[in-house]
Amino acid sequence: MSSQIAGVLQLLALITALALVHRPLGDYMAKVYFSERHYRPERWIYRVIGADPAAEMRWPAYLRAVLAFSAVSVLLLYLMQRVQGSLPGSLGFSSIDPDQAFNTAVSFVANTNWQSYYGEQAMGHVVQTGGLAVQNFVSAAVGMAVAVAFVRGFSRSRTGELGNFWTDLVRGTVRILLPISVIGAVVLVACGAIQNFSGIHQVGQFLGGPQEWNGGAVASQEAIKELGTNGGGYFNANSAHPFENPTPLSNLFEIFLILLIPFALTRTFGRMVGSSKQGYAILGAMAVIWIGFTALMMWTEFAHRGPAFEIAGGAMEGKETRFGIAGSSLFAVATTLTSTGAVNSFHSSYTGFGGGITMLGMQLGEIAPGGVGSGLYGMLIMAVIAVFIAGLMVGRTPEYLGKKIGTRQIKLAACYILVTPALVLGFTAVAMALPTPADSMTNTGAHGFSEILYAYTSGANNNGSAFAGLNADTPWFNTTIGIAMALGRFLPMVFVLALAGSLAEQQQVPTTAGTLRTDKPLYAGLLVGTILTVTGLTYFPALALGPLAEGLAS
Repeated sequence: MSSQIAGVLQLLALITALALVHRPLGDYMAKVYFSERHYRPERWIYRVIGADPAAEMRWPAYLRAVLAFSAVSVLLLYLMQRVQGSLPGSLGFSSIDPDQAFNTAVSFVANTNWQSYYGEQAMGHVVQTGGLAVQNFVSAAVGMAVAVAFVRGFSRSRTGELGNFWTDLVRGTVRILLPISVIGAVVLVACGAIQNFSGIHQVGQFLGGPQEWNGGAVASQEAIKELGTNGGGYFNANSAHPFENPTPLSNLFEIFLILLIPFALTRTFGRMVGSSKQGYAILGAMAVIWIGFTALMMWTEFAHRGPAFEIAGGAMEGKETRFGIAGSSLFAVATTLTSTGAVNSFHSSYTGFGGGITMLGMQLGEIAPGGVGSGLYGMLIMAVIAVFIAGLMVGRTPEYLGKKIGTRQIKLAACYILVTPALVLGFTAVAMALPTPADSMTNTGAHGFSEILYAYTSGANNNGSAFAGLNADTPWFNTTIGIAMALGRFLPMVFVLALAGSLAEQQQVPTTAGTLRTDKPLYAGLLVGTILTVTGLTYFPALALGPLAEGLAS
């Protein structure tokens, strides 16, 4: 069997598995957020944090709760790293430097999981499990909560109330993320991933020096890092490390976990707005982009150019032989079209066009299917933009899901889509203009520019994957990427929740003969076209200086 056929079979198996769980998981998540019942462990949590689960919140209160919870999380995770040397289970590692502790704290709380350190040489068991793994759960639950609040803005009328953040946060963690991640961890252990709290072991002599490895609760963290579209690895090699991702089967299962909730949330969206067809339209747009990017990535990485590629069967540099080009390409597209950031290969070693595909996936806004929660609300923002464009074409006031899209709504949506590009392009321009940041580049020319463009694209879009080759563990990059991650995560949430509040206050508009049908393939096509056009106009000049220039020159 050729590698290309094996890749197609893996893709078909993945699509089949996602299709089988789409409806039951989507319906289950809708019931979770619709339910008025509070389980006993949930009531204990509400009592400890002093929250009233029955109290409804308007969008300013909901936003304050999101920001307050996230700010406290950053502070606690920062302090855990700064005192790590005094904590039990530190494995002898010292406390983390201030700039790196800040970067890592913001990174995990923002669901980015950008890592400018070697995980197995920096973080002990307490910080890994009690700090980083906990944020893998709750940061994902925050994204889901904001997405659900946004959907309530479409489904509710004449009320500014969007639900209760604390209820949404706890339910997303306890009822959705925790049980699925337990199952996922068991599967990964069965595939060969490790799960222990062992210390550091010397395993042999390599390159004239001792080789040491430490154990850890790897399988459990691997499960939630993929399921919650987080991405931070226990080891520096991330999901290329055999302790995290030992076999081709575990590799395909991890890709399944990455895509599971983001795709299923479209079904949840359809149930919550009372129209499954609306959910299928959003799902269709996501699926078209994801499949298109996957096919394009496989094509560019399998293309034979020269004797070296022909002997290897394609562009194998930087890829694990146990996954091959197909498994690596599938993983790379899944992780960059979501906000996962986990990697099983070095994206910097991809072909020029292949590296550009990974960047473009993030620059779309990671909405196909996107991060847990953030992918859905990002796609719905683009749906609002697409409706507005359609309204301009026919001279009619745009409507989406029975809500009029007026001046206030389109301004909020426009602010949402402008925040991230401003951060990415602004920080990249400053970094290239100053002498010190450029010293961190391993390469010069187009590839060197791509290293810095990728770093800020990954940070501001809350992805967390690295292009490799860039020394990001410097005060400049730790600080600026940390700022980009924080602003890229929470500023868009401000506009999402403000838009949700304005929509919830409106009266539902009845459907008429002139209403644009947003549950049809024609609209899904318009939505895909809008996404690609907006992204292309925004990022094409920067891409032309980096991956496109490199690809055309090769």
